[in-house]
Amino acid sequence: MKVKITETVLRDAHQSLLATRMRTEDMLPVIDKLDEAGYFSLEMWGGATFDTCIRYLNEDPWVRLREIKQHMRKTKAQMLLRGQNLVGYRHYSDDVVEKFVSKAFENGIDIFRIFDAVNDVRNMQTSIKTATDIGAHVQGAISYTISPVHTTEKYVEFAKELEHMGCDSLCIKDMAGLISPHNAKSLIQSLKDEISLPIALHSHCTSGMAPMSYMAACEAGVDILDTALSPLSWGTSQPPSESIVAGLQGTPYETGLDLKCMTEAALYFRNLKSKYQCILDPISEQIDTNVLLYQIPGGMLSNLVSQLKEQNALDKYEEVLEEMPRVRAELGYPPLVTPTSQIVGTQAVLNVLMGERYKVVPKEVKDYVRGLYGRPPKPMDQDFVAMIIGEETPITSRPADLLSPEYDKMKLQAEEMGIIKKEEDILTYILYPSVAPKFLKGELEPEVLTPVMANDCKDIISQNTSYPTEFKVEVEGDVFNVKVEPKSGTLNISENSEKDKPQNPIESKGSVKCDMQGVVLSVDVDTGDQVEAGDTLCVIEAMKMENSVSASQSGTVKEIYVSNGDSVSTGDILMLIE
Repeated sequence: MKVKITETVLRDAHQSLLATRMRTEDMLPVIDKLDEAGYFSLEMWGGATFDTCIRYLNEDPWVRLREIKQHMRKTKAQMLLRGQNLVGYRHYSDDVVEKFVSKAFENGIDIFRIFDAVNDVRNMQTSIKTATDIGAHVQGAISYTISPVHTTEKYVEFAKELEHMGCDSLCIKDMAGLISPHNAKSLIQSLKDEISLPIALHSHCTSGMAPMSYMAACEAGVDILDTALSPLSWGTSQPPSESIVAGLQGTPYETGLDLKCMTEAALYFRNLKSKYQCILDPISEQIDTNVLLYQIPGGMLSNLVSQLKEQNALDKYEEVLEEMPRVRAELGYPPLVTPTSQIVGTQAVLNVLMGERYKVVPKEVKDYVRGLYGRPPKPMDQDFVAMIIGEETPITSRPADLLSPEYDKMKLQAEEMGIIKKEEDILTYILYPSVAPKFLKGELEPEVLTPVMANDCKDIISQNTSYPTEFKVEVEGDVFNVKVEPKSGTLNISENSEKDKPQNPIESKGSVKCDMQGVVLSVDVDTGDQVEAGDTLCVIEAMKMENSVSASQSGTVKEIYVSNGDSVSTGDILMLIE
């Protein structure tokens, strides 16, 4: 049986290895070549691409979709959709889901791969129905993982529900590279016995097993395999497209793809890769069988490294890996895929960085425990639930049923801000209300790719190697004498300039300090307000999560040193309580 191939180089491959930083301008020159290769589909949108476009690249994701689609005449355009979460990190109301899916189809998406992080089919029903009604190909996905509660029987039961809902195909989404050859063969055979849908297998090479599992899947009758062109394959990405295609030649599973065309496209990405070398982390390119213990998916691993660098805490990497399965078990063994991977991963990072488990609990973690992300695979311990949300009772209904329609309300907000030029801008604002306004106003600058990223300085100097520690740096005409020196395990960077630099307020009794690097989303008190211990003072967005900063004592808000949108660092004084 001929096996079809979905190419991931424009989405999951660079999300897994390059923190999703590939620019549209670097994609367009090779689309024609990819379109000629004979792929079943080209995954090129969704996942983290939407967020990264506006947060780091100053690109409009809707424009990216249209520009790529213009060059695709033979191959279907595919996206990854997080069910009720769309391409964001929370559940959106049904009217927003319907509008987003319709607009994505209108702009060029042919195939919607739809999944839910906890395999709660209730979180997929609106997006599946909408995509089906407008005539798109709907590929329902199983978020594959290993745990005491995830069994073949449960996966087959879930697949039957997806078939009953009208899906056109099924995907086994193995986001952490956990599926073994034996389990791949067994699961696909069981699915083939019970459902009539074509089956796709998506895996990552993190554990090193994926190519073997792909061959076992072929023997079991898999219909579609996900691969990535070789320069952006292996490690936390997919198996190499050319190798899989060549390896299946002369077998009953031969793909029929044009290897010459694929090789030319691969050469393009091999040359392009050097541009992004500053983002490519060696950890993400490695085979690591520890994934079988930690179960961290490809995209999450590279983003975890990026997050730890952002917090100047890469030395805590191993400690965070060890904390990850503990948090996951306490949360009921959710599969580690966005947004639950972010929820589990960020909580693990905070548990390590704070030096006390659950000292800081992001809003998203609390919402997960409340049941707002769906039904966890295993019920959580009631003492744990009480520790996170107190006396609240978790919900048992479909989470989206609790959400009021929000499209029209947020459309009005966006119009009043003067940031809407096209209908898609409304959806961008709804998805990312903290980032989108600056982006839509044209106030954001794209992230600059440099040979050595700023956070790498800490890694270089901590290795006790002989690197220069004093620099003269000119920035827009201002000369800075910068001295970089290790001090008590951290870096002390002092700057002298002709222009005064605002100083952090001096810490005193009653000072409210920031525990992490991030951006102030909201300041929830005013000077002179009376607050009680535990009251929320402000909200910091760090690692894509909302983290409330609470008062540690009762008193009066004497001074506030930050405003909405301010960037803050660990140790900064946010306000003073007397």
